Order: sequence, then structure tokens, then C-alpha cells
Amino acid sequence: MSENIVHMVLARLPDAPKGVKGISLFLVPKIKVNKDGSLGDRNNLHALSVEHKLGIHGCATCVMSFEEAEGFLVGEPNQGLACMFTMMNDARIGVACESVAIAERSYQQALSYAKERVQGTIGLKDERVTIIHHPDVRRMLLTMKSQIEVMRALVYVATAEMDLSELSESDEKISHRVKADLLTPIAKGWCSEMCQEITSLGIQIHGGMGYVEETGAAQHYRDARITTIYEGTTAIQANDLIGRKFIKDKGEGLLTLIKEMRKSVDDFDLTKDDLAMASQELYNAINRTENISTFILSEEKNREYLSGSVSFNFLMMLGTLIGGWLAARSIEISLKALESDSIESDFYKAKLISSKFFILNILPKVNFYADSIEKGADLVMEMKEELF
Repeated sequence: MSENIVHMVLARLPDAPKGVKGISLFLVPKIKVNKDGSLGDRNNLHALSVEHKLGIHGCATCVMSFEEAEGFLVGEPNQGLACMFTMMNDARIGVACESVAIAERSYQQALSYAKERVQGTIGLKDERVTIIHHPDVRRMLLTMKSQIEVMRALVYVATAEMDLSELSESDEKISHRVKADLLTPIAKGWCSEMCQEITSLGIQIHGGMGYVEETGAAQHYRDARITTIYEGTTAIQANDLIGRKFIKDKGEGLLTLIKEMRKSVDDFDLTKDDLAMASQELYNAINRTENISTFILSEEKNREYLSGSVSFNFLMMLGTLIGGWLAARSIEISLKALESDSIESDFYKAKLISSKFFILNILPKVNFYADSIEKGADLVMEMKEELF
């Protein structure tokens, strides 16, 4: 389907040091290129087999052989991992965006099915209704919708910070870079983990038919599973977040973000009941997060084990907290739009309800993650290997 295929390959030079410091990056073309730019001889690389995967069947994954192949060093020797991470940071935001897209498609399909599937009656009425009239189906749909909306907002905020880190002037550029670095593992890790829950709910709304391949609901669930794995697993995102982006700078980057959250909440018009509610819930979550951050930073003894055992919950706590902040801001924007008689009033009415749902039903998970960090971390390493 193309004249040539170029592979970027991570490999070691013969005299390379051990570990990740000895990895170099090479460009390996399928067809060698002559000095005049024309295609020359075929390189000695081959696809030995196509892997059979759980999902993403439209994307072929192959076992490759590069025996005796000719490659060209990219960048400096032994700097391959640094080159890869240049790509990786952009790719992680891409995976966060992919997670939003898969979750959104799963939601749309579940919503369509809920509006068509007739099952049961409601209250004292004998007439049968579509399942979207059932409270538990509404709960699942709102769980999907409210989380997707803040996931999308988080991706927007993270990508905006990446742009500002390149386009802003001097000091501002540094502050935006710190914020972008902090948000990248959260966006990738939290959005991909939420995508698992959302696509699972998509199947649940379909009931038994969701388990049948012909409906297509299961495909979203299978395709979503890779998002927590590639471009760095959730554990890698979490370790990067707690180690490099939090402990290394003694929490200053997170503290700056929390100050921004507090300032935006301080500016809320508390005469509006919805904003007063969101403000109180968000303040509680922020205070709990600050306490846990102080706890982690103060635990210098066995910090390596501590950070490794709590890193996942730390990432999920911050993702949920930032999601609550973005949901609160959505409430503020929606109220202003509705007061101005926006022509998109139905959009803002729905946004107001889904944002309130996130604040009251999803944001409280911050306390769950915080309790797990504070009380359950030591147990992770307590069990001896032979007892597992």
C-alpha cells in the first residue's frame, strides 16, 4: 500500500552500557534509499507473524525480524530512550484523547439502545417503557456522560498547557511546562482507566445483547483495554507522576495547580445554590488532597515502597479531583449561559445536570483514594511472596 515503510527501532550498539542508558534509536527502512533519493535494494527485515489480539483488530501488530538489516542511527548513541520520550509525551495525550473517543462512542451506542429497547413498566402505569425510563439505566448513562465530559475537558486543558509551554514568554513558559508535565500522566492514566468503566457500562446497558458481538457494544470494551497499557501502563504513569512530577519537586507543581483551583472556586457566586454546593464539595476534596500530599512528602522512611504502593491511588485521586474542578467550572459556565437565554439552552441544561452528577457521585471517590493511601499502603509489602 506504500512505496516504502520506515521503522523506528530501539536497539543496543555492541559497546553500549547496560540498562536503559544503553538504548539507541535507529531508522530502518524496508527499502533502502539511494543517494539520489530513488528506491534501491530491499532491506533484510521481515514481518514473521501477525499477533492475535483482544481488540484493535484494525491495527496490525507484527513480530518483526531485523537480522542483518541496515539501520541508521538517529540522534546521539545511547540516547534512544530520551528520543522515545519526546514522542511518548505527545502520544500519551493522544491515548487520553483516544480514551475519550472510545468512551463517547460507547455512550452514544448505549444511549441509542436505551431509547429503543422496550422493557418493563414504571410505577403504577401498566404500559411498557423503553429502558431509558428506568432509574438505574439513567444512573449508568449519567455516570458515562458526566465522566466523558470532564475527561474531554481534561484533555483540552492538558493540550492547551503543552501549547502554552512552547508559545509563552520566559517565566510563563516554565510554569506552563510544569503544569503540562503534571497533567500529562494524569490525563493518560485517569482517562484510560475511566474508559474501562465507561465501556463496561455500555455493555451493561445493552444487557445480554451487549455480550453478543453483533451489537458492536463489546468491541468498544475490547478496544478500550489497550489504552491503559500502551505508551506506558497506568502504573508507569502513576510512578512518573508521584516520583518525577510530585516528590522530586516537593509537591510545588501540584500546590500551584491546587492554588489555581482554589482561586477559581473563590470566585464562584455563592448566592447560586448549585455553585455553593459545588464549592463546598470541591473545597472538601482539595483539603483532603492537600493532607494526603503532605502525608506522602513527610514519609521519608521507606518512601520507595510507599510511593510504589500508593502511586495508582494517588493518580486516580488527582484525576478525580481535577475532574471535579472542571465539572464545577462547567456548572458556572452553564448557569451563565442559561441566564443569557443561550440558543443552546438544552445543551447547557444537560451540562448542568451531568456536572452536578459528577460533583455529587464521582468526586467523593477522592476520599476513598485518600483513605487507601493513608491507611492501606503498608499492607502491600507485608505479605510474603510464598503466601500469595
